[in-house]
Amino acid sequence: MSSEILINVTPSETRAVVVDNGVLQEVFIERMESRGLVGNIYKGKVCRVLPGMQAAFVEIGLARAAFLHASDISIPKGQSGDLHDAGVPPITSLLREGQEILVQVIKDPMGSKGARLTSQLSVSSRYLVYMPEAQGIGVSLKIEGEEERERLKECLSKKLESDTAGYILRTAAEGVDEAELVADLHYLQHLWKRLSERKLSVQCGDPLHEDLPLALRALRDLFSDDFERIRIDSSETYQKAVQFAEEFIPECVPLLEHYKGERPLFDLFSVEDEINKALDRKVGLKSGGYLVFDQTEAMTTVDVNTGGFVGNKNLEETIFKTNLEAAQAIARQLRVRNLGGIIILDFIDMEEEEHRDQVLRTLEKAMLPDRARHNICGVSELGLVEMTRKRTRESLEHILCEPCPCCEGKGYAKSAESVCYEIFREILREAKQYETTQFLVLASQDIIDRFNDEDSTNLAELEQFIEKPILFKCETQYNREQFNVVLM
Repeated sequence: MSSEILINVTPSETRAVVVDNGVLQEVFIERMESRGLVGNIYKGKVCRVLPGMQAAFVEIGLARAAFLHASDISIPKGQSGDLHDAGVPPITSLLREGQEILVQVIKDPMGSKGARLTSQLSVSSRYLVYMPEAQGIGVSLKIEGEEERERLKECLSKKLESDTAGYILRTAAEGVDEAELVADLHYLQHLWKRLSERKLSVQCGDPLHEDLPLALRALRDLFSDDFERIRIDSSETYQKAVQFAEEFIPECVPLLEHYKGERPLFDLFSVEDEINKALDRKVGLKSGGYLVFDQTEAMTTVDVNTGGFVGNKNLEETIFKTNLEAAQAIARQLRVRNLGGIIILDFIDMEEEEHRDQVLRTLEKAMLPDRARHNICGVSELGLVEMTRKRTRESLEHILCEPCPCCEGKGYAKSAESVCYEIFREILREAKQYETTQFLVLASQDIIDRFNDEDSTNLAELEQFIEKPILFKCETQYNREQFNVVLM
């Protein structure tokens, strides 16, 4: 498999994408004015404790207070007290209003919700995650070989000695020798020592530690032996990437390339077109079928349709082939669009149980490369596939788009006919309440055109009924649903 990371840098925005065999797989966008906060550590102040929710709101210098649940609060050793639900102490025994606390962002602010926090702090490097208040050594579940898991644990435990902190070996640590792990270990211990010294002087609401910018974070988190090349179109960012890679990921250095081509970097694999397609509600399949994505606040639904695909054999075979293709397309679209939370997949109903099982296996296989933690729950009684995908940042649609000012995010607008009848009702209402010589209707051009055409007879009958003339004036700034009825 030919895989590349492409990094496009402008003064206001950095974008990184993963491309496999020329096909876009993942998109990461960071804007200078709204950088992602996940991984940042702040000194915060508790502004409100909510015992009923087992949670608190914490001020960390953002527009909205951030949310901290009791289960995400680190409990000092030997301090348990009375336990609440799920073995968590009551929030009132852990926090009080006005208290200063070190917290880390685990979810960016999304929509109307503030950031999600934890006080179980951690800092990451290429191969390790260091958790100063935890204990023990964990290994990424994606490292499946039992021998390799034991080898990594042994390499690390030999160097920890009296260190009682917790560590997690990341997926990238697989196959790495002991010397590289030790170098990472020393880097994290030194970093935490610096942060511990600095936390005494940091003011509430100020960041104690900020994660790497996207270009360097992409090298740290995305790079693996599967990649053949990493292209960066900014000379300055390329130099920073080389310095970072030489220190932390030496095997990555030969793959780094400063792209100097005349064509924009993202035009090489039609990345811009693919990003724009990922904003569409409808996604076509090669067979002629299509998917429909609907993203709501509660969940995302995906509907599979055969469309123009009629197949060559029978209906069941046509449906089966469409669902197989849809399963692979859905897995890719979830990554590209960065859709998370609850996801409901409505495949076309299949009669044969073997076909249903095979579609489910195809979906599970297609989801394997996904870096986000996910869980496919199987087929429900209604024939829907229910799954979850971890969401830590906004979806592509929420980053690039905003609600339509005309329909206010509904996704539809009233027909011209409906608006005209609404204006008729408003005129009747005002004619009964007020004395006037005539009415003036301010509306958009398509509404006035309908009054002069399809509804001209209805308009004449209304004028005759209220015994008042009705005049019209076009307001170019009005959308279809906006109008005013003025008494004259």
